[in-house]
Amino acid sequence: MQVSLKTYRALLVGTGGIGDAHVRAIEATAGRVTLVAAVDIDQTRVNAFCERHRIPSAFTDYTSALAAIKPDIVLIAAPPALHRPMSIAAMEAGAWVLCEKPFCGSLAELDEIEAAEARTGRHTACVFQMRFASSTAHLRALSDAGQLGRPLVAVCNTLWFRDAAYYAAPWRGKWATELGGPTMSLGIHAMDHLLHLLGDWTEIRAVAATLDRQIEVEDISMALVSFANGAVASIVNSALSPRQETYIRLDYQKATVELTHLYSYTRDNWRFTLAPTVQEEGNSILQSWQSFPPDVGSTHAAQFAAFLANLDAGTRPLTSGPEARRTLELLTALYKSAFTGQVVRRGSIVPGDPFYRSLHGGHSFSR
Repeated sequence: MQVSLKTYRALLVGTGGIGDAHVRAIEATAGRVTLVAAVDIDQTRVNAFCERHRIPSAFTDYTSALAAIKPDIVLIAAPPALHRPMSIAAMEAGAWVLCEKPFCGSLAELDEIEAAEARTGRHTACVFQMRFASSTAHLRALSDAGQLGRPLVAVCNTLWFRDAAYYAAPWRGKWATELGGPTMSLGIHAMDHLLHLLGDWTEIRAVAATLDRQIEVEDISMALVSFANGAVASIVNSALSPRQETYIRLDYQKATVELTHLYSYTRDNWRFTLAPTVQEEGNSILQSWQSFPPDVGSTHAAQFAAFLANLDAGTRPLTSGPEARRTLELLTALYKSAFTGQVVRRGSIVPGDPFYRSLHGGHSFSR
């Protein structure tokens, strides 16, 4: 007997460039999710977007859209400062939420989102699609099985280029509206990916600065991070790098695993190198690495499929709750360390700490 799967109605908020990725993710559900409306404050843009994607309804007011559509799912692709209030409003209207990064502007705001989850029985998850590629699941399985030995050293670089035209958008480059520079808005994806691969972090020391762009937030940050499993990692987040690259390297006892890409990847973006000391078991390790599952790239569609499975089952999505907190807390601690010169331990930023309510803790970068 074939069981029919439940179908859902979705509302998209924000019709900029990333909106197309959400449309593709919905199309990949083969009819299980229907995008019934889109919202954007720009009437011309939302009308054109809806016409292009054959979306039945266009709105310029989010509250009106929630009331009229009563969606099961809300996809938030609006500017970062709107993520917290929009997520909470959606859950209070009965919807589950998948929200673009950055999830929210502080640990205090994350606590508000989690309180709304508890109050409504709904969930809000952050878009961290780098976690959801099949090749990442493959690497985690090999690591968890001990086939690669312990992780020892890691590198996590987001070396991107954002020029004056990019920062000309009125909400970019400001603490109040973008919430941070390349740490928060660019490197967050690779750092979340790193944490997904290495697990809990314990402490961080960092520097950040505004070297070249005419913005309030940083345009470069660097950090050293220690992990509970004993591994150490270096991190670079840059908006100043003409040759753009996203690079993650993991040196295990028995092999080096590298991932080089820009905004997305498949299994072809990985490189695997056995340690020269690995002898008898080398062929077995290499064969295990090469036995990839069917390739699923790091797309919005891959994450949305997992989100949909959680919605079906009524279970917490992977990138909400504790997992979202672990990443946001790392970024918050990076900023605190950069501004104060202190080593910041996980769990130390609590209510009463100025960085609990603000990523910059009331500080600013001198130029």
